[in-house]
Amino acid sequence: MDYRALKELVRQGEGTHLEFKLKSNHPERIIREIVAFANTEGGKLLIGIGDDKSIQGLKHVDEDEYLLVRAIERYCTPAIDYHLERVPLANERDVLVITVPESEHKPHYVDDPTNDFRRAYVRVDDKAVQASKEVREIMKGETAERAVRFTYGDKEQTLMQHLDRNQSITVDLFANIANIPRKMASRTLVLLVLANVLEIHPNETVDRFTTRVE
Repeated sequence: MDYRALKELVRQGEGTHLEFKLKSNHPERIIREIVAFANTEGGKLLIGIGDDKSIQGLKHVDEDEYLLVRAIERYCTPAIDYHLERVPLANERDVLVITVPESEHKPHYVDDPTNDFRRAYVRVDDKAVQASKEVREIMKGETAERAVRFTYGDKEQTLMQHLDRNQSITVDLFANIANIPRKMASRTLVLLVLANVLEIHPNETVDRFTTRVE
């Protein structure tokens, strides 16, 4: 990528497929964005760019690149494919561009070996949002590419009647109106997404499910 292409990219502003970071001194935040891109539709991360679209670059790019590559290899599980390049600026600084394609091996996690804990993230608009259990199960099902079968019983009828009258439903609301355990409500909604009957809309607070529009 040359400087002209970089300027055009920055002009577009942050969005589903583009994220700016001014510095690399918080690699854990950068790892979240990389995992979110891999788990969603892919994207580019520009390091050395301010939220105000100022192209400031990195002064110690060798050190920044080393720390980032090390963090990506250490904390992304499973490993993520990515491409890293430098765009030199006139002031002896560089912008790091990390291109992450959509993965075929979802879900990916940010791994914290010190706490034996990991979190998955997805990209929602211009943010990395922690993936719910339902989102993770849907990613696993899509990766497996198995044929999905479900029976259309009372709970499914209750669900579709609700969606005929309302725009969306949550797992907790479905469990309540169908008078079923939350675990069953969750599993039913996941199956219906994998069967292309419903769509899931991840959110920072609560995911919503809607009827799939062809």
